[in-house]
Amino acid sequence: MCQHPYIIRLLDIFENQDYIYIIMEHLAGGDLFTYLEKRDFEISEDRAKVLSHQIATALYYLHSFGVAHRDLKPENILMVSDDNESDLKIVDFGLSKIIGPNEHSLDPFGTLSYVAPEVLLQKPYGKEVDLWSLGVIMYLLLSRVLPFDDEEDKEIARQTIQDAPDFSFEPWDKVSNAAKDIVKKLLEKNRQKRPSLEETLKHEWFASFKEIQAVRNSNNKDENGLDSKFQAFTIMEPNSPKMVEDQKNLGK
Repeated sequence: MCQHPYIIRLLDIFENQDYIYIIMEHLAGGDLFTYLEKRDFEISEDRAKVLSHQIATALYYLHSFGVAHRDLKPENILMVSDDNESDLKIVDFGLSKIIGPNEHSLDPFGTLSYVAPEVLLQKPYGKEVDLWSLGVIMYLLLSRVLPFDDEEDKEIARQTIQDAPDFSFEPWDKVSNAAKDIVKKLLEKNRQKRPSLEETLKHEWFASFKEIQAVRNSNNKDENGLDSKFQAFTIMEPNSPKMVEDQKNLGK
């Protein structure tokens, strides 16, 4: 189902008497954490913006199908190559789940430093957990550290539930107000107050991508009846056979 520029592709699957073989596209750049580690976690705000936008558009695609990843973190994001300007792809859907518009989950899944407060509090949650994880990753991309971190797991959990993220240290003083604003909003403790992915992608920090969205949103529907928001916010090629098929399936 998932064939998107920023989601790893399943190419084939076959089996013999002993094994099941899953063939996926080759990604040579290692995971996002390693990519950052090799650069001493120092990347420009513009580069952080590109990477954040790629993750957000992939999430918009997933959420359009009702799929919550539920374990979004740098180790589950692979780089296509080791180049500085490499694209990324979301991987590892072992904890993902289809959550309908009026459905919730109580499964205690996720990785501690990236998991949303509602999961730790064992409250019903929806796809908003991915938005929290996106906020944590964006915080890391912009500041080189995690917003909630400690040697003790209990302290990380306490910080996640109770503490506001800190923006008072370097390099936050060199980060734009727009970047700080969207990260603060994504790290909202109350899941119902967190911005949607559409609101996130329309945020002023991503203004440089709005020209693409404007072109693809020039008509509410194209001749195939496809939702232009899906075209714009997923960065999919309009009228591609895959997009036509995806949108027809969404309508079923």
